[in-house]
Amino acid sequence: MIVIPAIDLKEGKCVRLEQGLMEKDTVFCDSPADQAREWERQGAELLHIVDLDGAFAGEPRNRASIEAIVKAISIPTQLGGGIRDIPTIEAYLSLGIGRVILGTAAQRNPKLVEEACRLFPGRIVVGIDARNGMVAVQGWAEVTGVTAVELAKRFEGYGVAAIIYTDIARDGMMQGPNIEATRALAEAVSIPVIASGGVSSLKDIESLMAIEASGVTGAITGKALYTGAINLAEAVALTKQGRGNS
Repeated sequence: MIVIPAIDLKEGKCVRLEQGLMEKDTVFCDSPADQAREWERQGAELLHIVDLDGAFAGEPRNRASIEAIVKAISIPTQLGGGIRDIPTIEAYLSLGIGRVILGTAAQRNPKLVEEACRLFPGRIVVGIDARNGMVAVQGWAEVTGVTAVELAKRFEGYGVAAIIYTDIARDGMMQGPNIEATRALAEAVSIPVIASGGVSSLKDIESLMAIEASGVTGAITGKALYTGAINLAEAVALTKQGRGNS
């Protein structure tokens, strides 16, 4: 399992939201490219980027910042937020983004996921964000009648590289991830699962490492890194130890 630092972009700056609410944002850094360099320096193996404005608008909004991040670092990246069609996916991949995350589009248009996986094998990730187990879309503003597990099962056999599972109630709240829901999702599908939302201590990372056998391959953390609750270098060392690389 790897620890994946998050850069959430709002109006060109690195922010963190509480429970996905745009009005509850804290700006942590004015230069996303500098922040990306810092996470790479501390040992990050993959960087998670979210275009928050794009997620709400339904189209890309922070392209200049995203481009600056890609140019600043040599580690792979994955990007989500406002990606709703093949041309947008293609544009981001040609920009140098490693993997593209489909969230709202995946829920509303599973055929897009299927086509994208066929066109760009190994580079499509599905983001499933849930409130009380039910999938939420459109920047989490709208809760659907579909469960996270039901949605995940739809993508079996498509060639999806990973599923990022976020428990919205935990996101940005520093309360720890929803281990049971994450485990249940990972065990329900053969697609690797990346946990997100509430990862706020080394103990949380250890708890996720304990369910790695269920298919949990990564943990995304944002706020905990920015506030110093987690030291990225220590977290990376912990997971490498778990992989027997220490």
